[in-house]
Amino acid sequence: VASSRHDAGVNSKKMYKYQPSSQIRTFSLHQRTQVVIVEMSCLPFILITTICFLLVVGVPSEAHLSATFYNESCPNISIIVRSVIEKAMVNDPRIGASLIRLHFHDCFVNGCDGSILLDSSSTIESEKEAAPNINSARGFDVVDNIKGEEKKTRRGGGGGERWGGGGDKLENACPLTVSCSDILALAAEASVFLAGGPSWTVLLGRKDSLIANKTGANAALPGPRSDLAFLKLKFAEAGLGTNDLVALSGAHTFGRAQCKFFTSRLYNFTGTGQPDPTMNPTYLEELKAICPQGGNQTVLTSLDPTTPDAFDQNYYSNLLANKGLFRSDQVLFSTEEADTIEIVNTFSKDERAFFEAFARSMINMGNIKPLTGGGEVRVNCRKPNGDAGSNEGLYTSI
Repeated sequence: VASSRHDAGVNSKKMYKYQPSSQIRTFSLHQRTQVVIVEMSCLPFILITTICFLLVVGVPSEAHLSATFYNESCPNISIIVRSVIEKAMVNDPRIGASLIRLHFHDCFVNGCDGSILLDSSSTIESEKEAAPNINSARGFDVVDNIKGEEKKTRRGGGGGERWGGGGDKLENACPLTVSCSDILALAAEASVFLAGGPSWTVLLGRKDSLIANKTGANAALPGPRSDLAFLKLKFAEAGLGTNDLVALSGAHTFGRAQCKFFTSRLYNFTGTGQPDPTMNPTYLEELKAICPQGGNQTVLTSLDPTTPDAFDQNYYSNLLANKGLFRSDQVLFSTEEADTIEIVNTFSKDERAFFEAFARSMINMGNIKPLTGGGEVRVNCRKPNGDAGSNEGLYTSI
């Protein structure tokens, strides 16, 4: 992994892995800057400036999540997850952004429980069919690949079936051990790291839910057309604050978006028949060329027009230039007298400050009501273990 980041042109810097514990520990040296996080439930967040920087994070004791949860039962878990994602990125450079979005959309609905991965059935209304996810959420096949249940592949035209799978997958390395909800948390970290961003020690030990909540997904997830007040409301409902909102929005520093999520800003902002007045005029014309009025609403464009596949602080520099793609992006900087403006300014100038805050907020998000009591470890991330056919394999068409 380190060599692949170096080959991609990522600058070599000191990086210290952090792990929640009662003592400060320094880990092996890697590329780029990592944060060292220490869990002390009795302490607030403290920033210590030494040879490296330390973030002291209090993790709710009731969550029962641990950085060492799989140390004995599945010691190669992180290596397997990163390997699968690294291979997926070769042909799909936007997959990292898609995977981190899955983690976000999972945790904001009933907590981090893997419910977004469940397909519809006679007893389940899938969250995949909720408005924020339908024809938009993606990366489910990569999660399947990480999990590694053997896939039964059906050839088109009645060409019969064959068994696929194999290789270094979690169900091969440590059967019935790693939850799908923990896979999402690990995949989010790996996706950021492989795109040049920070790494953090992921707290683990979640179980998978037996149900989904389509109604909750429609209600809980803030959308790309949201104003700042609504964004703050939804983050507060999830137990997150303004710093988390601004830091986690920085995930839009890579990935793509369909025209349908922002064309109202180009042609009919809030029903005015005019473009969003906060948009950079040059950027507005560029987007109109990509997404003409009445055109194909599924056409993709980069969330970050400057470095579309890199995880960096340019997202915030774009906001200063009024080049936020979504309304929910630009309002962080363009809402008058908002307390988010100062944070955006800081992150635009200081990548390390952004990386610190992002890692901390990802841990905060991963602690939104994690399912640790009850639940199960799914064999197939798309269905509960009790569903008929849950061990019969996944079907794909080729």
